[in-house]
Amino acid sequence: MYENIYNANQYPLYRRRISLQQAKQIALKRIPGEILQAKMDMENGLLVYEIFIRTPRNRIFEVEVIARTGRIKKIEEEKD
Repeated sequence: MYENIYNANQYPLYRRRISLQQAKQIALKRIPGEILQAKMDMENGLLVYEIFIRTPRNRIFEVEVIARTGRIKKIEEEKD
């Protein structure tokens, strides 16, 4: 008769994270351009998406998006 509204989602809070596609969209909103590479990585115990973007001016940026929250952790221009 009563449903357990507290278990509406299958996964516990500590296992939830945004998708790679969502991380790409977040990164592109901050640095418009073409995504060259995107991958998930563990950095100091924190799961992040590393997304490499080439801008229209041919500059390459690495955007790190925290997988759990979707917040941008770091934006860094790649120097070759």
